[in-house]
Amino acid sequence: MTTVGKPTRRIEGVEKVTGTARYTEDLVLPGMLHARLLLSPHPHARIRRLSKDAALKVPGVVAVLTLSDLPLPPGASARRMLAGAEVRYTGEPVAAVLAESEAAATDGVEVLAISTEYELLPAVLTATEAMADEAPLVSPAAEDDAEAAGHGAATGGGSHEQKPSNVANRYHYHRGDVAQGFREADVVVERTYTTSRLHQAYLEPHATVAAVDPMTGGVTIHTATQGTFFVREATAKALGVSEQLIRVVPLTVGGGFGGKIVLTQPLTAALALAVKRPVRLVLSRRDDFLLSAPGPGSTIELRTGVKRDGTLVALHGRLIFDAGASSGAPAGIGGVLLGGYYRFPHLHIEALEVLTHKPPVGAYRAPGAPQATFAIESQMDEMAKELGLDPVEFRLRNAVDEGDPMPNGRPWARMGLRKVLETLRDHPSWRDRVSSEGIGYGVAVGGWPGGVESASACVRANLDGTFQVVMGAVDITGTATSMALIAAEVLGIPPDRIRVVTADTDQAPYAGMAAGSKTTYTVGLAVKGAAEDARRQVLAIAAKELEARQDDLEIEDATVRVRGTPQKALPLAVVAQKSMSFGAKYPPVFGTGSVPSPKASPGFAAHLVKVRVDPETGQARLQGHLVIQDVGFAINPAAVDGQMRGGAAQGIGWGLLESMVYDEAGTLLNGSFADYSIPRATDVPATETVIIEVPSESGPFGAKGVGEPPVIPGGAAVANAVAAATGVRITTLPMTPERVAAAIREHRRDSANPGN
Repeated sequence: MTTVGKPTRRIEGVEKVTGTARYTEDLVLPGMLHARLLLSPHPHARIRRLSKDAALKVPGVVAVLTLSDLPLPPGASARRMLAGAEVRYTGEPVAAVLAESEAAATDGVEVLAISTEYELLPAVLTATEAMADEAPLVSPAAEDDAEAAGHGAATGGGSHEQKPSNVANRYHYHRGDVAQGFREADVVVERTYTTSRLHQAYLEPHATVAAVDPMTGGVTIHTATQGTFFVREATAKALGVSEQLIRVVPLTVGGGFGGKIVLTQPLTAALALAVKRPVRLVLSRRDDFLLSAPGPGSTIELRTGVKRDGTLVALHGRLIFDAGASSGAPAGIGGVLLGGYYRFPHLHIEALEVLTHKPPVGAYRAPGAPQATFAIESQMDEMAKELGLDPVEFRLRNAVDEGDPMPNGRPWARMGLRKVLETLRDHPSWRDRVSSEGIGYGVAVGGWPGGVESASACVRANLDGTFQVVMGAVDITGTATSMALIAAEVLGIPPDRIRVVTADTDQAPYAGMAAGSKTTYTVGLAVKGAAEDARRQVLAIAAKELEARQDDLEIEDATVRVRGTPQKALPLAVVAQKSMSFGAKYPPVFGTGSVPSPKASPGFAAHLVKVRVDPETGQARLQGHLVIQDVGFAINPAAVDGQMRGGAAQGIGWGLLESMVYDEAGTLLNGSFADYSIPRATDVPATETVIIEVPSESGPFGAKGVGEPPVIPGGAAVANAVAAATGVRITTLPMTPERVAAAIREHRRDSANPGN
């Protein structure tokens, strides 16, 4: 390898750090109106009265639109549009105010709010309430959510309820005889674990500009999205029109982490069609917190059994994911991973996705995996402690390997779980650790089965001997740089002679959403194929011009040469000109690559954290963080290292800080970055990364997806470290100082009064 595998500066980095990158909010179109949304202040209510008159009198306000004003076909789904007669969660859009300025639109919404009346209806705000026999139905019919599948989270084993229910989906995974397994167990550990809703905490709020095409009557959508083709499909379905009438132009995405797939784009397009003018909808930070699709909270009841020699025998688990007002929680993948890391001969897992009167959830980096991993990795530490075993050796003894069945019956593909555990076991940070009062070390592993999707790309030559890579995948994490490296490696030219273009849906070859750790894995495979096709065409032209066999040619220094005869050479620019000029006798060099969904390649990571806990305040401070990850092959090690460090930081958020807090009326209490805690620079310790390469059988040059795995074990590793430092097992994330201090006090009381 001459190009891939070398640390490379991200090609879009300069634009972002110098502030010259173009975001959706920077776009201004002639005649553009600004939209603001009236959001429901109640979790469940009937809209009794909505008077537009006062809002329309606000200077600058042009229109006030409700669901009935939108140009939607009969029977069209109102999902991600405006509420109809009822609202189903606090923050659901009720109406849109369009004005000549954002300030006027904001004033119009404030006036409209005063003139809108609601009749409160019974609401269920927790999964427990929602599953009660007489609970009011959140949604009259179960809905399927395509975003989960787009993340590679389609797992099988799911079913809808036969009668109307707030349980939107139910998954069952079973093997062996669980009762018999527990009879064989010498140690049984039973715990209930809970996690909170988490906002993806991207810097740029959701933003969309939509404009009507006067010639076709279609809509062009400029937006920050992780999936341009997914937005096109969702918008076309919502509007009841052909996809060819929807054009999606992706702009720079200011952070996503799964939260920037589709949200307000269909609504913005409908607003533009209704008024026949361009419409810009950029959510305020408060509205983004209320309206966006955060990661779901969960409750996981887990019972595990193990023999005295450290052999696992049984697992019984029940996962409940709070999906909010629409389906889309990753209960299925959570169930698969809960019982998927270790060899349990007997297991029974039930995973439920439950609807409540809270905002619908969506994907957050490795959806479902951090929740399930927190539960099983806490349980593994507890069993190791009961048996007096080293927690890493205990995991190695029971870790799954290639060919072992997942809970859904599918075999694990080639994987690096055992390799990362062995590397952790032998690392000085673990081998030479020294415990002391208030200091704890915690380990955890976590994995992602690997997202898959079909993809295509093209590579074309330019007259000056440079090349263009055209793809439909959005660059969120530096993937365009990886595509340039892949194409450069195949073509035998420096990466600075490759330009990568993410085109709009009218021009781009198809690619799936940039999510599920699959962009480099799938689109990179298509780019590699397109570059190989372009290379064959270049060599075919050069072979005829140089009167040589193609097998005897090589590309070096932007020149095609005959091996062993350096004087026989043809610059790439000349090759291109011979195929793109008047009277050219060769077709233009235009390589294409299309791939079906490849075989999934799992990625695993192991974390080791060192934490100091103040027993009086409950404050936990990380003093070191080690991240070991199998990446298959690091196309760009610098980008991979960045993913690992970023995932580690988000894992700290899971473990210690992040939680969306609602009151008893369903109102979000911390809907801004002033109140919603995320890791700051002072919360993130010195982090060491170790890249392991267990090559994929399918990915380009053996690469695997790397975005999901590094966040998965973080919360669990922190929890295990806090348990080691305090002697107290906390089963709720995040472990805030108040929660830790209360647990320590309760433990002290129980220790002082063992009979109580």
